[in-house]
Amino acid sequence: MSTNQLAPKLFACRQSMDLAGKIAKEYNTTLGNVITTYFSDGEFQPAFEESVRGRRVFIIGSTFPNSDNLMEMLLMLDAAKRASARHVTAVMPYFGWARQDRKDKPRVAIGAKLVANLLQTAGATRIMTMDLHADQIQGFFEKPVDHLYASTIFLPYIQSLQLDNLTIASPDMGGSKRAYAYSNHLLSDVVICYKQRKVANVIGHMELIGEVEGRNVILVDDMIDTGGTLAHAANLMMERGAKSVRAVCTHALLSGNAYEKIENSALTELIVSDTIPLKKNISKIKVVSCAPLFADVMHKVQDNTSISGQFLM
Repeated sequence: MSTNQLAPKLFACRQSMDLAGKIAKEYNTTLGNVITTYFSDGEFQPAFEESVRGRRVFIIGSTFPNSDNLMEMLLMLDAAKRASARHVTAVMPYFGWARQDRKDKPRVAIGAKLVANLLQTAGATRIMTMDLHADQIQGFFEKPVDHLYASTIFLPYIQSLQLDNLTIASPDMGGSKRAYAYSNHLLSDVVICYKQRKVANVIGHMELIGEVEGRNVILVDDMIDTGGTLAHAANLMMERGAKSVRAVCTHALLSGNAYEKIENSALTELIVSDTIPLKKNISKIKVVSCAPLFADVMHKVQDNTSISGQFLM
């Protein structure tokens, strides 16, 4: 059997074991065995316990904080490269450090570019991710990037709700492109939230551009961190006469007291993907798995077939 016909091997970083298991099941395979050795100072060393020589290897791991998650991905990429894998794909459902995509003030790093360099140096020959914080991050790589859109999994769920008087909303000006893409598929109106921040993660003022009275509103965003913006936006929209407010956010970082903010907000429901494991389950959070999407695209990459049908946005 030629190397092109050999089945690929899937491995998981520790932080994404649950999602990787779902992806492997959808792919109709099992995860490869990785043994991690720990040192007393916190250092760790992952090791593949099976041969990957001549194989296509998919390493699955979201790189949300802390930085050990990124470091584990880098170590596993390097291990696969040094073990003579034919192709090494970094499957990063959540691409961490992506908010640092430019110099927005003097003397700061461009973290997303640094991470791109690290991944390529470690041995990634392809990157697969979903809903980057900024589309231009694809240009930071010299390797192919499969940038998937969570709209593929969220739109069917939204349509299943059968909401009348539907309006799509963006929580800020930067997300307007995403909001308009959803609205085009759902044939709905769009409203935009204009916000001013006092400091990072703290909103000073928010105003709505558009009407929400009598509307079922769905806020769409690529991530939810502290939950402050979405909670503020939902409360404001309900004050302005909205019938209901839901939010769709791909990456559920949910740091600090975000769970409490969501639970106590006017949001009817927060719909997220499983790119990042939830710290706890609350009644308002609905998880839609991205595993079928990633498994399907991985099949197409292995078979050298087009993945353009997966791009709804």
